Amino acid sequence: MTTEIIRYAVDEDGIATLTLDYPGKTMNVIDQAFMDSLEACISRMQGDDRVRGGIITSGKDSFVAGADLMGMEANIDAMADMPIQELFASCASLSRLLRKLESLGKPLVAAINGMALGGGYEICLACHHRIAADAPTVMVGLPEAQVGLLPGAGGTQRLPRMIGILAAMPFLMEGKQLQAVKAREAGLVDEVVAPEQLLGAAKAWLLASPTAVQPWDVKGFRIPGGGPLDARVAPAFVVGNTLLQAKTFHNMPAPLCIQSCIYEGCQLPIDKGLRIESKYMATLSRSPVARGMIRTLFVNKTKAEKGMHRPAGFEPFQCRKLGLIGAGMMGAGIALVAAQRGIQVVLIDRDQAAADKGKLYSEKVLAKQVDKGRQTREKADAILARITPGTDYELLRDADMVVEAVFEDRAIKAEVTRKLDAVLPPGCVLASNTSALPISLLAQASDRPDRFIGLHFFSPADKMPLVEVIRGKQTSDATLAQALDFVAQLKKTPIVVNDKRGFFTSRFIGAFVDDAIGMVAEGIAPALIENCAKHAGMPVGPLAITDELSIDLSKHAGEAQAKEFPEEYRPGRCVPVIGKLFELGRLGRKVGKGFYDYDPSEGGSGKRIWPGLAGHYPLKALQPSAHDLKQRILYVQAVEGARAMEEGVLLAPADGDIGSILGVGFPAYTGGPFCFIDGIGLPQFVAEADRLADLFGEQLRPPQLLRDMAARGQTFYGKSARA
Repeated sequence: MTTEIIRYAVDEDGIATLTLDYPGKTMNVIDQAFMDSLEACISRMQGDDRVRGGIITSGKDSFVAGADLMGMEANIDAMADMPIQELFASCASLSRLLRKLESLGKPLVAAINGMALGGGYEICLACHHRIAADAPTVMVGLPEAQVGLLPGAGGTQRLPRMIGILAAMPFLMEGKQLQAVKAREAGLVDEVVAPEQLLGAAKAWLLASPTAVQPWDVKGFRIPGGGPLDARVAPAFVVGNTLLQAKTFHNMPAPLCIQSCIYEGCQLPIDKGLRIESKYMATLSRSPVARGMIRTLFVNKTKAEKGMHRPAGFEPFQCRKLGLIGAGMMGAGIALVAAQRGIQVVLIDRDQAAADKGKLYSEKVLAKQVDKGRQTREKADAILARITPGTDYELLRDADMVVEAVFEDRAIKAEVTRKLDAVLPPGCVLASNTSALPISLLAQASDRPDRFIGLHFFSPADKMPLVEVIRGKQTSDATLAQALDFVAQLKKTPIVVNDKRGFFTSRFIGAFVDDAIGMVAEGIAPALIENCAKHAGMPVGPLAITDELSIDLSKHAGEAQAKEFPEEYRPGRCVPVIGKLFELGRLGRKVGKGFYDYDPSEGGSGKRIWPGLAGHYPLKALQPSAHDLKQRILYVQAVEGARAMEEGVLLAPADGDIGSILGVGFPAYTGGPFCFIDGIGLPQFVAEADRLADLFGEQLRPPQLLRDMAARGQTFYGKSARA
């Protein structure tokens, strides 16, 4: 055993300080070496009669960020095949260690100087007192549900016993997190002090001769507010089941397992409750949902943000001055997020009024933040001062980076590119914000296509976390490196794709919407389509999405693609339906009618499927099953993702999984299309896709890539991943 990860020191008053400071890591994480070190410290405290109590704190800016999920990557696939007893023992290891910590017989204080999440906060719960520093970096909570897991080191048992079942549920089932003062108000910490007083306050509490026994270990203990069967609490489990169905359609097993841990475990003594928690943790660890969500939303997302596709050998780039051409909603949103990151922004449009209107977006957003106390007026003013609206391209002669966000028209974009080439310095990268137009074609308008790249932001750009980085045929490595550094500066998550019409995200969501509108023409009930999409986990039904975007926009986008790319363009299954609605003047929500009728008396929020739709597209007498439609909705997207991989659009499956979830709302519980395919199994996926294609059409037929992988026993991830 080693204690190098945790520095151990005892002062003259008999107070042992355990300083968590994992060497070589920017944050403390919990892995086997960490647990070995903690166990060694527990033994030292137990065997030293001088020690009357202990303080657990951190030598880093954060306390403990939780389990080492990056380290879990190697074990993600092994968990599915591990013998159940071995898996249970593995899932219970930290829980047993923290139980040993809290029953040490000597009082312990958690001195929380930074972020304490997941297992990090569970360490705090196992201490007898929790003191947090009053600093913006302090955040406590149990976010495991957000990656398909549950708090498996006592969180589902200690927190309800500490603050009550009803109060604990939002933190356990939703992964809610709080800063220090709010955490004290909620009972998650006991004290909040100034950062410089943290260790002094911890020692003062220990010297006051406090108890070394947790409340739940005292005979006769009762959970605050009542146990699971108490009349004040029991209805919450009934309502909870209903809410879970409404929110997740039971696609996410973690919230139900967490609720079961609380209900079953809180009727029993703490040790039996902890065993129940470990049992459910083992169950979740075996599920493809947890494995897929961990892989995509933590492991792959972290790798992307750390520049997994950044070419080596180039100095880090930092944008000081950004040019933005086009002050519409997209340009205005990018301008705001850049200014928030300390970048000077020149926001250019055709006339001053349009440019000023773009800056007004930032003013409105920041004013709301100030009104809600999320931002000081001084900081908001400083952000606004960084945005200069104007019309003169000469303002960009010293720009480090320029993003063009004008209308999706190749001629307009070419005109802007030529104007920029006349003024931009040689090292400046020109990025086009486009969702579908090939970057290599747009770059033909530039005198320096090697410095041209695509940056596809998603609307609203100041809120959506993803940026799709599109490398054109002549885009240089230096340009790609600079673009990725810029995305990192904005604190967005990048995926990198090769250049082809539609890139990845547009063609991926397009497959979903096109097939769903095609179902209308087939005579499938629109309400069935919408409800099956939501039950499959899509955030919004495809017909509602189309109404929001507007029917005329969809029609014009198709016409523009046909005009720009006559040889490549293939009309989608949705084209006749979109054309019919356009002809009828049903242009979507903006005019109060599209696939839906919108009730103006309810501010446009009330809506129902337009009854007249059935007159144009009569319903089939025999409707397909809800199961088959849900499968169709998921499979048509996953098949399109596989085609994008086969065609070389995607550099890696991770890009497709991240992009599908963060960019266009593919259900998070799947882990993305490639985790989804792996979770089902390649042979099974191919067989089901063929069945669906026989039922509904060739758009569901799996590409040869999947057939070859299935035949070779390959997967997209894990030990069988294709090279």
